[in-house]
Amino acid sequence: MSVCVLLTCCCLMFLVWTQRTHRKHNAMSRTTFFEVKILDAKTKEQLCFLEKVEPHSTIGDIKSLIHKSYPHWYPARQALKLDPKDKALRDDEILQNLPVGTSATFYFRDLGPQLGWTMVFLAESIGALLTYLLFYFRVPFIYSHRYTSTSQPVVKLACACHTSHYVKRLIETIFVHRFSPGTMPLRTIIRNCAYYWGFSAWLAYYINHPLYTPPSYGELQVNCALVLFVVCELGNFSIHLSLNNFRGDGSRGRKFPVPSKNPFTWLFYFVSCPNYTYEVGAWVSFSIMTQCLPVCLCCSGLVHFIRLLSDEHLGQREAQSIQQRVQRLP
Repeated sequence: MSVCVLLTCCCLMFLVWTQRTHRKHNAMSRTTFFEVKILDAKTKEQLCFLEKVEPHSTIGDIKSLIHKSYPHWYPARQALKLDPKDKALRDDEILQNLPVGTSATFYFRDLGPQLGWTMVFLAESIGALLTYLLFYFRVPFIYSHRYTSTSQPVVKLACACHTSHYVKRLIETIFVHRFSPGTMPLRTIIRNCAYYWGFSAWLAYYINHPLYTPPSYGELQVNCALVLFVVCELGNFSIHLSLNNFRGDGSRGRKFPVPSKNPFTWLFYFVSCPNYTYEVGAWVSFSIMTQCLPVCLCCSGLVHFIRLLSDEHLGQREAQSIQQRVQRLP
């Protein structure tokens, strides 16, 4: 009798297992896979055809599949669009959530060689630092051979301030800033480096010129501007430390920046991104200290104005990015 019961239980368990396996197989067979066609955004020629792409695949997964067919097009170099005139799709967008059918068509664009943000900041800062020092130390090779060096104390002070500014940027790039895994096209990096390096060379040429004259109000003007420059540099560094501490827990979320006990962070009460405010203040004080603004208005004043507009635009973009990621703002 017990043997019959045991055989019956075994048969029932086998039937249950068989039924579950059959249901799982049917569910897998009913899964709708996508067929993805990749076209060139300019020529409209087909680059590759991807079969049986899972519905929950992301744009990043599709880029990885393209990378297998074209090894020289790594994912960071690719841009996929639903229409050649539309914006590029984000890597985290899911295929089944896009307005496409089971036969999706994406338009591919090659963004060109890419570099990480750390390399971008290092290239900008190191180049600007070395460009200024080239004018400061190699006066006989740049200016007339009659002049070997400059004896103005403000020239040496300006070199120290300029050097300390970009050394601070290098330290922040290596130890303070936390960059996203995003990249920047090489052509954009060349343009940014040309701006920073050219800006430093333009200032260095006039400030280190053998015929350079000291500021009109002498040591009073230099000392007051130097104090303002140091305050702005300390404030800029404090803001960067404060922004870095908001991500100190290692989470991917972003908190809304608020003032702390550090007096330099109290500027958060008035602006969203005070690091750019301190940055502009440092360069304005540098111009006052060297009196470079009235001497070469076309170069120094114009470049400072362009830099002010650029930093203000970057500050607005950073503030909008923070507000979009924060659910509750104070």
